[in-house]
Amino acid sequence: MKKSLLVVLAMVCVLTVSIGVYSASDLVLATGGTAGTYYPLGGAIANIANKRIAKMNIAAQATGASIENMRLIDKADADLAIVQNDTAYYAWNGAEAFAGKPIKGFGVIAALYPEVVQCVVAANSPIKSINDLKGKRVSVGAPGSGTEANARQVLGVHGLTYADIDEQFLSFAESANQFKDGQIDAFFVTAGIPNPGITDVSTQHKIRILSIAADKTKQMTAEYPFLVASTVPANTYMNQPEPAYTAQIVALLIAGNHMSEAEVYQIAKMLFENDGELARAHAKGELITLKTALDGATAPIHPGAAKYYKEKGILK
Repeated sequence: MKKSLLVVLAMVCVLTVSIGVYSASDLVLATGGTAGTYYPLGGAIANIANKRIAKMNIAAQATGASIENMRLIDKADADLAIVQNDTAYYAWNGAEAFAGKPIKGFGVIAALYPEVVQCVVAANSPIKSINDLKGKRVSVGAPGSGTEANARQVLGVHGLTYADIDEQFLSFAESANQFKDGQIDAFFVTAGIPNPGITDVSTQHKIRILSIAADKTKQMTAEYPFLVASTVPANTYMNQPEPAYTAQIVALLIAGNHMSEAEVYQIAKMLFENDGELARAHAKGELITLKTALDGATAPIHPGAAKYYKEKGILK
């Protein structure tokens, strides 16, 4: 009887240890809306990591994007997240949406790809500039998203606030649908180009991406050092024959500091050593390179990622 009990207790202990080890790598990757780039790219990263890293199970989760993702990381409701570098900057420094409540419990794994600030209107719209948004129905992005922060920045350098527009807080998919139905006049998207939501709209409607005047872009990049001048080339979208001059930021992959150095090291290694699988899984995967791995990093590098970069000679 005693021998049987000891065997059972031993099995329970082994099972408990096994579950603990597995749970430590049963991870949530916070992404963004399903019509954006974060969600499918995050899914690709998760799938490849799950195949290539032993005992790791990452689940990509749709969210309200950057600002919400930072809060999920802060509460350890997410382990990994894709965020805009401006949002990471604000979180670390306790500014904007994080005023007085900085978030320090995270580190950067890698810069992923540039994200371009885009404001979409119909090709025949009387809205010819950002100033013309005054009094119009404008989607500024989902609540808690980096797009919404960028919309305020763009409006701000033009002397506009939400008091000057009929602001709508919509996700990329909601913006696309309401624009197609004529319920809004314009919508902001900060995302890699081409963005699926804008692509969807452009297949049914002729569109324009509003340009930001050079002096306003200069003002923005001076005030917000994480922004740089950018261009949406002509024909990035169907029925979009003219280029647009705007600004861009960088999408970052971050990890909560509760993740181990070993886990983050393996994820960083997978990002750059996957035999081209990530590039085949998602177009933005081609832009994830060691050469640009630390571009736009606006918060400290996670120790696990730093270890990998030191091995590769990227960090000293």
